Amino acid sequence: MNNHHRRIAIFYEHPEWFKPLFVELERCGIEFDPLRADEHQFDPHIRVPQYDLLFNRMSPSAYTRGHAHAIFYALQYLAYLDSIGANVINGYSAFRMETSKAMQLDLFEHLGLRYPRARVINHSSQAVSSARDLTFPIVVKPNIGGSGAKIRRFDSLVELEAVTAGEPLDLGIDHTALVQEYLPARDGHIVRVEILNDEFLYAIKVYPKPEEGFNLCPADICHPANLVQPLSTEACPVDAAPKLGLRVEATTPPPQVINGVRRIMRAAQIDVGGVEYLVNDRDGQVYYYDVNALSNFVSDAPNIIGFDPFPRLVDFVIERANLLEPVALQVLL
Repeated sequence: MNNHHRRIAIFYEHPEWFKPLFVELERCGIEFDPLRADEHQFDPHIRVPQYDLLFNRMSPSAYTRGHAHAIFYALQYLAYLDSIGANVINGYSAFRMETSKAMQLDLFEHLGLRYPRARVINHSSQAVSSARDLTFPIVVKPNIGGSGAKIRRFDSLVELEAVTAGEPLDLGIDHTALVQEYLPARDGHIVRVEILNDEFLYAIKVYPKPEEGFNLCPADICHPANLVQPLSTEACPVDAAPKLGLRVEATTPPPQVINGVRRIMRAAQIDVGGVEYLVNDRDGQVYYYDVNALSNFVSDAPNIIGFDPFPRLVDFVIERANLLEPVALQVLL
């Protein structure tokens, strides 16, 4: 397939997560421009898309790598692309949902889907009052998350009162957070369902360990403090999960769950991404709790889910790039 006349851009920030995507594009002979979000700029005077397709792969956890500025910049850039009618995978609406846990809860509520009860706060002093009618344990979860960063668990109101009396809670870079019930997961696992172009791609069970924290990113479930030779959070190896003894296995959710996830993705305008849910051991019901517009496909995918998802992702990129006729190209000054 000759796609060399097409101009594709990959808008990203993490230095390692996108290497498999780049490798697959190169293997297919697809030319693309890698655009680092933390080094990017644009001219709003230019009203013609520069690319036939831009694939947004920006990470909300960029602030853990010193790139908080790139998160807010990405929202502006994606809004601009939306305004000029650019062809974007996971565009402005998708990234806005990715960067707001509060909006995700509002979406669950709108769609009539169960989610852990929560309150949205904008100051540490509000945490105790907002948690009084919740069932403990609870978590305080920054609105702009990513890789489980800055999530804190509290097992009682007394513990929460003691901690907040000593020092303010870190609510994240937008000073907004969820105070949310932490539900017991039946059989000790959560499930992440991946969707590509409104179709079920695969799902995995992840068996987290409480001592490992809240990073359930399937591509790099790694926690340096727990290893004899610490793994860099900048470039977690593909075998991080086995080294930690963390169980990850393929699964097929019930049809009604897959349908719920597809509804979430359509409403959020996410072309490729994942939704995490669990079965609450208290009542046996499904609860959705996280929406991800950034899919870092599970490590060692052929052995875990039976296939490599990256060729399918690249097929989708090629398909979307050819939806538009070639446009006039302008060079940013």
